[in-house]
Amino acid sequence: MSFYHEGHRSVQARFSSSALADRLESVTHRTALTDSDRDFIGQSSFFFLATADAEGRPDCSYKGGAPGFVRAVSSNLIVFPDYDGNGMFRSLGNIEVNPAVGLLFIAMTGSPRRLRVNGHATVVFDDPLMQDLPGAQALVRIVPEHIFPNCPRYVHDAATSELSRYTPSAGQDPLEPGWKTSDQFTDVVPPRKA
Repeated sequence: MSFYHEGHRSVQARFSSSALADRLESVTHRTALTDSDRDFIGQSSFFFLATADAEGRPDCSYKGGAPGFVRAVSSNLIVFPDYDGNGMFRSLGNIEVNPAVGLLFIAMTGSPRRLRVNGHATVVFDDPLMQDLPGAQALVRIVPEHIFPNCPRYVHDAATSELSRYTPSAGQDPLEPGWKTSDQFTDVVPPRKA
């Protein structure tokens, strides 16, 4: 399965970023979780879950708990509990009819970090792992297909409420992140469009 589809390529062409996108895929994309990914996920107290219904209509949900509530039990399996909620079961219901999911993990204090995981999910109601997750009424199991970090430069600091120093501001030239001038990427970074 290709990482980029026609829609991605169309917008990349508009901004002359196809070469950069291809380099990012070759350098950062993976199909198995690294130890660093697994540690980051296991330390998370929240993440965002994107699902879609059978017709492809999207929904996004915040999932939170004590650090360790979501865990990468192996390089190819992430699990998290479903807790009692409002009873609408938007996420779980969507997974029942369309297993494609996207997860976004963000560290919003200290050194910002983002990790995206796209894959396929199943909902299980009698998984033995639920015994280790107090409050679990179901367990969601995700098999990752695409794993990649995402540039964290626009992540604001939740501890201080300070905006990211990269946030665009009128009358100031945009600040470029260091990775764009690294040897891995400098030759494929397109000029910034005004």
